[in-house]
Amino acid sequence: MPDSYGVPEPVEPVEPGDLGNPTGDPAGERSARLDLAEVGEWQRVAPRYVVVEIVGSVIFGLLVCGGAALLWLLADMRWALFAGAAFAVVTIISIIIEPRRVRAIGYQLRADDLLFRRGIMFQRFVSVPYGRMQLVDITRGPVARWLGLADLKFVTAAATSGVAIPGLDEAVAESLRDRLVELAESRRAGL
Repeated sequence: MPDSYGVPEPVEPVEPGDLGNPTGDPAGERSARLDLAEVGEWQRVAPRYVVVEIVGSVIFGLLVCGGAALLWLLADMRWALFAGAAFAVVTIISIIIEPRRVRAIGYQLRADDLLFRRGIMFQRFVSVPYGRMQLVDITRGPVARWLGLADLKFVTAAATSGVAIPGLDEAVAESLRDRLVELAESRRAGL
């Protein structure tokens, strides 16, 4: 409440651990966290998807390093040599952690929605309600097609909520697409 001069009264400081937990109870803080381990069992993508990601990283790395080498050789730009070497190191590190990134991709079919996750350091969880799905699409790139894999993409009414589950076996992707279309139609009919 401001005093007669319009200056607000001082507010008591809040400890960082107390934010979002007004009681200060540690158990209350733990229960407020998102605990998705109890939601159900996560379905993972096919382990062969690691090959798709590694091939893509190698091709992109070779193109960038080749361009840097051409700049260094033809235009005598010394910085391009260092940039190419740095990018080669980043590509190698990316290839090393690729299996772990692929293992972090998963999905769950729940009662009312599909829950998708990906990421190691920066995790992303997306819940797509069945009734909001407008299109379920299967795409296959050349390497994925060679390995018998497909990506399942969902389009919803929101422009920013596009979700793609990569690296599914073709048969799994087709049966999952059919199941999701069936669920989406039944949920929309109930609206």
